Amino acid sequence: MPKMFKDKAFDVEHALIMYAKSYVTMPAFGIYEDELIAPLLEQIRHCHIYIIGLTPKLEFVGAAQEEQVLITSVEIGSQCYDLRWQLPEGVTLKGNNQDGWYVEDGSGDKYFPTESMIGQRLSAEHNAVDFEVLYIGQAFGESGSRNALDRLKKHETLQKIAVKGIPGGYSLTILMLAVEPANQLVTTFNPWAKDKSQGAERIKKGLDKLFGTTEAERTTLYEASLIRYFQPKFNKEFKNSFPSTNMKLLADCYDKDFSALVAEISIDELPFQLFSDVVAHKPNHIAKHDLHTDENRRVFFA
Repeated sequence: MPKMFKDKAFDVEHALIMYAKSYVTMPAFGIYEDELIAPLLEQIRHCHIYIIGLTPKLEFVGAAQEEQVLITSVEIGSQCYDLRWQLPEGVTLKGNNQDGWYVEDGSGDKYFPTESMIGQRLSAEHNAVDFEVLYIGQAFGESGSRNALDRLKKHETLQKIAVKGIPGGYSLTILMLAVEPANQLVTTFNPWAKDKSQGAERIKKGLDKLFGTTEAERTTLYEASLIRYFQPKFNKEFKNSFPSTNMKLLADCYDKDFSALVAEISIDELPFQLFSDVVAHKPNHIAKHDLHTDENRRVFFA
């Protein structure tokens, strides 16, 4: 018998799983630039979670072509990185540092790796681009009527961080996340539990209560889970009080009898790795919280 299942209270326990399905990121000044955000508004409409942080500045140094390989050179601080991109036959590098670089194919179509694409590769291949999490918040409104951008445009903490000053070589950056709106439930079945008489009832209750959890509730739970996980410098609420039975939101979770909550940021396309004073740089982050302090109810992360 696995030790973690010994002497547990119930043979059926549930965990609510939440994860970000897409994102929008931009420099903080971009939230005031209508032309910049216009193409992103449809994506932003679904983003109710936002993270404010610092990212290193990327300085594009130049480009070169070797046969059918494009080489882009980028500096971060005093370190230079060369990224190699395979080009299709017939595609040629054109331009210069002053007017801009681009590659052109035989039909005249022009394109070039975006800063996000470059950042993604620098992060994945060299661990060179990170995002220091300073503040996490959410905006939902009535039936999801408000999104992260609505809140950020009048955000006192964003202004406070900017006024305190941004370190040289860094940019104040916004990451907006869209959390998967569908409910997900993970259930454990424990044949060694003390009470095995309520299994069928607890399965039904878990499913009934799961689908009674609203998107607004999940947005707040996701926000609170990430704040407790990252412990951002500028957050106050939830840093030390989550999970807590004194919170109405958590009281509802206890009523639904969830045993644990999980909030994930696992998006391969992110152009940086998130970190904070208490969480190391990683490409994926999973905030896991038991909702019960009693040892006999802790079955997911024991």
